[in-house]
Amino acid sequence: MIDIYTTKNKPLIGITTDTGDDNSYSPYPWYALRQNYVEYISNNGGVPIILPHHPEHAQRYAEIIDGLLITGGDFDISPNYWGGEIISDTVKLNPQRTEFEMEMAKIFLSQDKPILGICNGQQLLNVLLGGSLIQHIPDAFPDALEHSQKNPRHQAAHDATILGDTLLANIVGNNAIKVNSSHHQAVDKIADELVINAIAPDNIIEGLEHPHKRFVMGVQWHPEYVVSDADRLIVKRFIAACQKTK
Repeated sequence: MIDIYTTKNKPLIGITTDTGDDNSYSPYPWYALRQNYVEYISNNGGVPIILPHHPEHAQRYAEIIDGLLITGGDFDISPNYWGGEIISDTVKLNPQRTEFEMEMAKIFLSQDKPILGICNGQQLLNVLLGGSLIQHIPDAFPDALEHSQKNPRHQAAHDATILGDTLLANIVGNNAIKVNSSHHQAVDKIADELVINAIAPDNIIEGLEHPHKRFVMGVQWHPEYVVSDADRLIVKRFIAACQKTK
């Protein structure tokens, strides 16, 4: 039997979704979310809630949920947000999703409520706060690592060096961790309010955080696959921060 009283005390975590309009799921437009995002929250002390892309409802969502998980997705943020233009034919936009996630993140930042940004979620936080992105890593850095790994996502792709004097270092307690990798863009100019907390061996930025917020962190890898214990420690600290907002 489910202990509803124990569940009631757990923080509610809003999870953003991806969208599609092909026939892989339905002939009509649909929302999609990998199950491991939900389990990542549910298995580590949170109650997951899936958020449809309606910017007009963002304020109401923010009143209900205690934390925001901005997921990755098969799309890119428009360079218009940092005054740029598309220079790579690999760039694929999802304006409605970006607008919604921007609005949610703005509200959470203003209220100092916890945010964990994964992959595109890290990139969104950086752009929202004034940073920019590398539009296609192989174009900008031909000698960079392969950041769209060929092996399964539940396996590691490369190391990430954790920088000292950061919240992430405090959480994982290591100088380096194993991470997976599934992205073709990355952080370029870093937003003034953020600091780097992890880098790849080729110096691609793997993690960012806001040093003056309760918990605002982005990671370029996908910790929901739990490649290492560090991935579990990150979400536990995130959910603990969300618990403090209740």
